[in-house]
Amino acid sequence: MSQDDILVDARGHRCPVPTLRLRRALETAPDGAVVRLLADDPLARIDVPHFAAGAGFVVLEKAEADGVLSFRVGRAPTGG
Repeated sequence: MSQDDILVDARGHRCPVPTLRLRRALETAPDGAVVRLLADDPLARIDVPHFAAGAGFVVLEKAEADGVLSFRVGRAPTGG
């Protein structure tokens, strides 16, 4: 995790809470910020990439350890 990442810890919450918390953090984050989401809901494997693609964000990194999913999500680059 980068020192500048905004951390959203949604462990212990079930769908759709992790994605909703991620969305709120991304919407209020400054330009260029990256949000790290921690979630232990297995549905986050599907929900987070789907949300990101549909909302103009990109999953920069995805990992899993000890049943905890970790996503780094940022704004998709604009073409110009």
